Amino acid sequence: MDKDKVRIQIESLREEIRYHNYRYYVLDEPVISDSRYDILIRELVELEQKYPEFYAADSPTQRVGGAPIQGFDTVVHSSPMQSLANAFSAEELWDFDKRVKNLVGNDVEYVVEYKIDGLSVSLQYDGGLFVKGATRGDGRVGEDITENLKTIKSIPLRLMKPYSVEVRGEVFMSKGDFGRLNEQRELDGLPTFANPRNAAAGSLRQLDPRITALRHLDIFLFNLEYIEDQTIANHMDTMEKMKDLGLKISPFLHVTNSIEEVISLCRKWTDRRHDLPYDIDGLVIKVNSLSQRRTLGSTSRTPRWAIAYKFPAQQEETKVRDIEIQVGRTGVLTPIALMDPISVAGSTVSRASLHNEDYLRDKDIRIGDFVIIQKAGDIIPEVVEVLTERRTGDEMAFNMPKSCPVCGANVIRLEGEAALRCTGSACPAQQRRLIIHFVSRDAMDIEGVGPAVVDQLIANGLIGDAGDLYNLEYDQLVHLERMGHKSAGNLLKSIEESKTRELEHLLFGLGIRLVGVRTARLIALQFGHLDKIMGAKEDELQAIDEIGPKIAQSIVAYFKEDQNLRLIEKLKNAKINLSQHPDTLLAQTDSDAQRWDDKTFVLTGTLSGYTRSQAKDLIEGRGGRVTGSVSKNTDYVLVGSDPGGKLTKAMELGVTVIDEEEFRSMLGTWQ
Repeated sequence: MDKDKVRIQIESLREEIRYHNYRYYVLDEPVISDSRYDILIRELVELEQKYPEFYAADSPTQRVGGAPIQGFDTVVHSSPMQSLANAFSAEELWDFDKRVKNLVGNDVEYVVEYKIDGLSVSLQYDGGLFVKGATRGDGRVGEDITENLKTIKSIPLRLMKPYSVEVRGEVFMSKGDFGRLNEQRELDGLPTFANPRNAAAGSLRQLDPRITALRHLDIFLFNLEYIEDQTIANHMDTMEKMKDLGLKISPFLHVTNSIEEVISLCRKWTDRRHDLPYDIDGLVIKVNSLSQRRTLGSTSRTPRWAIAYKFPAQQEETKVRDIEIQVGRTGVLTPIALMDPISVAGSTVSRASLHNEDYLRDKDIRIGDFVIIQKAGDIIPEVVEVLTERRTGDEMAFNMPKSCPVCGANVIRLEGEAALRCTGSACPAQQRRLIIHFVSRDAMDIEGVGPAVVDQLIANGLIGDAGDLYNLEYDQLVHLERMGHKSAGNLLKSIEESKTRELEHLLFGLGIRLVGVRTARLIALQFGHLDKIMGAKEDELQAIDEIGPKIAQSIVAYFKEDQNLRLIEKLKNAKINLSQHPDTLLAQTDSDAQRWDDKTFVLTGTLSGYTRSQAKDLIEGRGGRVTGSVSKNTDYVLVGSDPGGKLTKAMELGVTVIDEEEFRSMLGTWQ
């Protein structure tokens, strides 16, 4: 075929696909079927592979990059990505209006927009081509996540006009995609995300853009920071300009010169926000005129021409019908309130963690109590208050059990811990969670053995612990519900492949308390074989940098338990690899050794699985730093129950908030 004709055909296909991307991902108005779109993509891919000389970085086929990167480069923002001051009441909006009018006069228009609950990013286009994307970071310096942002199909790789521009927006995950992601993670035996914002944040910071591409992220652009050779008078004109360029702008834009109407909109969307397919945590009010914005200026942290109205936490009343105990993988007993179902912040809540014995006692929560619940930060259901005035005398106090409700073993509370623990190493509840942990991705990575499959295998008497997985046979699996011939074969193949995993994965998979991914790797590299670890003394383990006395005690104690030794024997009989190849030492990078180097944490509230000092030790042992107050330089705020003002401050500053389950996931300990 004539090369000129090929080039023209390729360019024509690219333009056609860009148009359909715009119709589908930006306007949500597709004009062709999915199958027809797939045919166009396939045709373009085949031509580009056959004629590589016509490669183009902005081709619709070039959204997903290749190999994972080692880390993110830093990006200095051309102008600071500032935070917004917050308003929590009508009175604070009135005060904002007065401050604005005192400086620019009474002739003021406001634009009201959704405050999308996502991650702020900056996008740069040079001559119409997408060249760089960055996180907000500390407002002055962010991280270069260009390759990850390219995977978001609502971000055009080429604008409709060849302008050089910088725009800013919010990356988010829809409620539907969030639900599907968590369902899949649960099936894979992975910890679920607490909310769509955290899921989006974790997805954007993947070192492998192929993982980001699977997460179905989206974006709304809310600000045109720079455009070459253009004079624009107001914010609404900038939004129209971005729309003309093919960018996906904020879906709700309301112009008014009345602060009363602004307040009315805030009240309206407080009630209606849960009807949207994505999360919003407030409304943003901006002065429309750009010249008035220049007059108003900014403080060191926030612009004076904008404010964010934050929705109040939705509180509802319900009744505690019962309190049950949940037994975790390491034997922690967690009291769970079973309540009359009630809709809170867009979802039905019927259960809430009561954390531990101290929490129960301090709140004096009884079976039969009427309580007020809310979601902390619209995330975690919590009991805020007991309505003691509604007590009738029929309420029953709940006492934590002296023995495990699952296996009957004694329950103990170790010094310095808030949690009660089951001492039964053969406890079925612990074994179930241990098996799920054993097959997880950072451990033995046995694909296809999610929680539902584990439950079936246990219920049918096929496994009692992780070692029994290696005795499973095809005829046993094929008759399980929703298994089938192909799934059974794939599962057995994955089990067989897991036998070759390095020692570090096996050691982590055993679920030894306080031994996370990093700790398991250090120990495996030091000793090289499981038998040597089993025979190691506490002082030998503590000789390894980052291994303290508590971790050493936990490891030595683990290998003294008969139940654990029986599991090890099963694994040896299955011919599991028990060694760490010396070459893996070369793969250990500085970023791996200091996973949280220069990261700042703030702890707030009561943690159920750790004392404050334990959490602090875990963070500092990984290169992080713990401070007592939240600032714009804080990277993470770890939230327990009754978090208080630090959570509010974190949300005001846009600092990433994590709960205890996410903290465990980051540690890799699954305690």
